[in-house]
Parts: sequence; C-alpha cells; structure tokens
Amino acid sequence: MSLTDQRVLCLLFDGVEELELVAPVDLLRRAGLHVTLASLSTPTVIGRNGIAIAADALIDALDISTFDVLLIPGGPGIAAVRAEGRAASFAAEFAEHGKWIAAICAAPLVLHDAKLLEGKNFCAHGSTHELLPNSNSQAVVIDGRMVTSMGAGTAIEFGLALIEQLLDQDAAAEVARAIHWQSPNFLT
Repeated sequence: MSLTDQRVLCLLFDGVEELELVAPVDLLRRAGLHVTLASLSTPTVIGRNGIAIAADALIDALDISTFDVLLIPGGPGIAAVRAEGRAASFAAEFAEHGKWIAAICAAPLVLHDAKLLEGKNFCAHGSTHELLPNSNSQAVVIDGRMVTSMGAGTAIEFGLALIEQLLDQDAAAEVARAIHWQSPNFLT
C-alpha cells in the first residue's frame, strides 16, 4: 500500500463544528489521502452554524476495519455522539489495531470514553478541561498514533500535522504552501 492509499474515516454528525470538519478533510484530500465522511445518523447533517453537510456514506454501510485513520471533529454535537457510544467503540478498535486516531476540540472526550487518554499527552477545547484536567495548551499534540487539537482556530494546523504524520513533512509543506499557510509555529 502506498502512503496515499491510506483511508481516513471521518465521523459526521449533527452539531459538528464545520471548520473542524472541513479544514482537515480538505487538507487531507489535497494531500491525496482518501477521506470518507461517514454519518452516524442521516445522509445530511446540520453543523453547529446551520450548514448542511452531505455524507459520503452512512457508517452502518461501511466496514470500518478497512480504514487506516479515524478522524473525529468536535462541536456541540459531541455530547450526543458520546451518549450514543459507537464513536468510542470505533476509537478503541482503531487503537487496538495500532491505527491512527485524530480528534479536535471536544472530540478528545470520545477518546476519554474509550479509555485512550490515560498516560497520554493531548489537548482539547477549554470547555472540556473539567472532564479532561490533564489536557495541555498546545495547538496540536501528537502522542504515538494519536493527534489532538484545541478547536476551530487550530483546524488548519491540525490538518497539516495529520498530513505530516500520515505522509511526511514534505507533503505537509507542499499543502501548506498551496493554501498560503504561514505560521511561525508550523513547518518553519
């Protein structure tokens, strides 16, 4: 399997934070990765800001074992995702098989539910700190095969960090240049 044959499963749900979904997915696709937007419920979801987003597939129609990366965006819809429980099961399965897991904003709460954060370095949105008191204040944290990020404002940096981990620094730098990304803290 070539590096760009990696398949990314991105969970889609009502109340998703649109920037945390669209920015990393866009960047991953620009880098040549295969990303599937998999809805946990309906073919079209409504994001936190009222934007309708069409799924590529319903999660129940997919064999998640064929994916190499699990991407979980955040947003207020994470509360319902956590209550429903499948996302935590998916995260545990990906971790068990040594696959990549990426979560942004409130989505690290799903990793907490899957018992994947114990002894790990990670970050999350400030609103989660009561439940995740050990999260740190970096924009993006990579620990083993887990990538976490703080929120909508770090979504581009999160996407580029994923590209660097899944492909390499050159691929991330190429995508960063293509979108004119200039950050003093990334790809300098």
